[in-house]
Amino acid sequence: MEAKTLLLVIAAIAVIVLVVMLVIQKNKVSAALDSINKDKKALDEREKILQKEAKIKALEELQGDRDALNEEERERRQEFARQEQKLAKREDTLESKIQEYTDKEQEVLKKKDELLEKEDYLAELVQKQTEELERISGMSTDEAKKTLLEQLKNNLAQEQMQLIKENEAQIREKSLEKAQDILSTAMQRCMIEQVVETTVSVVALPNDEMKGRIIGREGRNIRALETLTGVDLIIDDTPEAVVLSSFDPVRREIAKLALEKLIVDGRIHPVRIEEMVAKAKEEIDKKIWNEGENAALEMGVVGLHKELIKTLGRLYFRTSYGQNVLKHSLEVGHIAGMLAAELGANEKVAKRAGLLHDIGKAVDQTQEGTHIQLGVELATRYGEKPEVIHAIEAHHDDVVANTIEAVLVKVADAISAGRPGARRDTLEIYIKRLQKIEEIVNSYEGIKQSFAVQAGREVRIIVQADMFDDLASGKLARDVAKRIEDELDYPGQIRVTVVREFRATEIAK
Repeated sequence: MEAKTLLLVIAAIAVIVLVVMLVIQKNKVSAALDSINKDKKALDEREKILQKEAKIKALEELQGDRDALNEEERERRQEFARQEQKLAKREDTLESKIQEYTDKEQEVLKKKDELLEKEDYLAELVQKQTEELERISGMSTDEAKKTLLEQLKNNLAQEQMQLIKENEAQIREKSLEKAQDILSTAMQRCMIEQVVETTVSVVALPNDEMKGRIIGREGRNIRALETLTGVDLIIDDTPEAVVLSSFDPVRREIAKLALEKLIVDGRIHPVRIEEMVAKAKEEIDKKIWNEGENAALEMGVVGLHKELIKTLGRLYFRTSYGQNVLKHSLEVGHIAGMLAAELGANEKVAKRAGLLHDIGKAVDQTQEGTHIQLGVELATRYGEKPEVIHAIEAHHDDVVANTIEAVLVKVADAISAGRPGARRDTLEIYIKRLQKIEEIVNSYEGIKQSFAVQAGREVRIIVQADMFDDLASGKLARDVAKRIEDELDYPGQIRVTVVREFRATEIAK
């Protein structure tokens, strides 16, 4: 019973405690709500204050912008007022100038009328004078104009010719000075001995008895020698001499060397001849190689193919117009190289092409084709550069020279071949050239006499004075020079000189 009562008491106490806690919690919630309400009211009031401040600030800014706009508008109005004043001043100035120009225009019109009156008067006066001049001179106006135009044309032609002569003299003087400087420098540095050879060689004999030994029994020795060397032996009445004849200089040199060895040895028979010819071939082959190698070394050309060196050495035994071709090639290489150095071109290419430009002449007597075609073929076969091959091909104008080195090789070839003493033309060619020059000159009308002088380097033309004046004389010189260039092939230059002489003779009685 007591336990039950205790439980009820505890339950009652728990209920009371719970009620008290609920009351306390409710009070706390009410207090929190009141605090929140207070904060909300404060926030509302703060928001209202901020809104008022923002409105006030916006109004202040708006008022500032309005004041700025008013100030800007005031300044613009002032600027417009100033511009209006300037425009008004300009308008006044323009009106005054217009008035001034109007006055001047009227004054000009008055002067124009006066000039027209004077022009009419002068035209009338000129007409009267013209009629008077026509009456006095017996020529009409058209005839006088024609005469004046002809005189003016002749005067202009003479002035034009004089101007051309002056310009030509000036250009010739400057170009000649520069060319002489370059060429003299190149040629002074190049002194190479020229060797003159022919197509025959003469072997001296110790006595005439040796001729019979060379011929041998029934001619077997001479036949063996001719068969082995390909050279003709001419044994005539010339005392103590045998002539070797062949178009191939290498064969001729082999035969000469073999014959000299046989004469020294004294034993002349077919077997010995064969041995000596073989030894002579070996020596000549060695000589060819040495000459080719020495030429390349002298020129400073490296990297030449062995066959090109050998072919180059064969030029030592080749002549052209009395000029040793190897010496000529060396001279061309030296001159072309020095010209290239003077002009800033490729000196190595110029030297190489100059040395090889006539290499085709080493084989042109045994193979078909010109020496240029054969030279191009050799250079191409043995790996020469295109610029070197082009210079070889262009040095006689077979193709147009399109590199400065090719032009220099052509110039150097002309210098070496055309300078005095370099070549020996035959008398027949020389005479024909002189006759052709005089024939060209004499084909023109009014030629009194013509003379080709200085070994064909100059032609002097004496014309009839009544058929030529200064202008016509200059034109004749140009025409003749042009025809000689077109119709003749010659080394160097040919000067054309026209002489017009007038003689007046009177007898005093």
